[in-house]
Amino acid sequence: MNKEKLGKVGGQAVIEGVMMQSQDYKAVAVRKSNGEIEVKKEKIKSWVKDKKIDKIPFLRGAFILIDTMISGINSLNFSSSFFLDEDEEEDAIDKFLKKVFKDKANDAIIAVSLIISLLFSIGIFVLIPTFIGGLFAKFINNHIALNLIEGIIRIAILITYMALVSLNSDIKRVFQYHGAEHKSIYCYENDLELTVENAKKFGRLHPRCGTNFLFIVMFTSIILFSFFGWPNPLLRVAIRIICIPIVAGIAYEIIKFLGKYNNILSKIVAYPGMMMQKITTNEPDDEQLEVALVALKAVLNEN
Repeated sequence: MNKEKLGKVGGQAVIEGVMMQSQDYKAVAVRKSNGEIEVKKEKIKSWVKDKKIDKIPFLRGAFILIDTMISGINSLNFSSSFFLDEDEEEDAIDKFLKKVFKDKANDAIIAVSLIISLLFSIGIFVLIPTFIGGLFAKFINNHIALNLIEGIIRIAILITYMALVSLNSDIKRVFQYHGAEHKSIYCYENDLELTVENAKKFGRLHPRCGTNFLFIVMFTSIILFSFFGWPNPLLRVAIRIICIPIVAGIAYEIIKFLGKYNNILSKIVAYPGMMMQKITTNEPDDEQLEVALVALKAVLNEN
């Protein structure tokens, strides 16, 4: 494996396609209903890079996470636009935002989507686990044990959520494109020609996957929250929300480590997240691999 290429490209599965990103470019390739592959390539404009925040260890993680979420939502919106029925009506929120913000409506829609995603995540992965964990405080008087229980509940919710959504047929296809993304990146990192046949040789689990990042976030939160004891429910929730940027910052540095090294330690750290990828990735077919490779070649300026 070419160490110089580790961490140089990353990606995300979208609806019937893949988004790939290098240091300078982002490309989304989508297989349309007529079988053609539509590609949208653009130079990356990132306020995180412009302000040099991406050069500050531990602080950069939270900002890069937000930047990545915005880019991901934008890519999903682009891919979904090819599969909306012509007679399908816009929902009330989209209509309202377009009426109020006019030519800035797309930015407003992304902002609202981001806020809703963050609120949903806080509700599912902060409020519910700390509430259930609080029930154990009646029987356990050890804050380390209680934080461990809360963390296990958080991880269990994550795994259950991923397993349930994976039952949906549309999500299964997205997870196939997720596998295609990983196989394509492996092909690039191993200095092979970017062809379907070469990409098929590799596994679908990758150490720099967002699924790994989620698990590392969960595990990091267990350790960090233990330093704050087990205060009353309102204070617990407040501490957990305030610490989200810190947890994201630490988790990002760990993912960076996994991207740079391929040794025993990195494999041990990545292993739990790699196992979770068995849920969030599926084996792609040749057409899905082709889409992923088209996106990858675009950001590498090979097509």
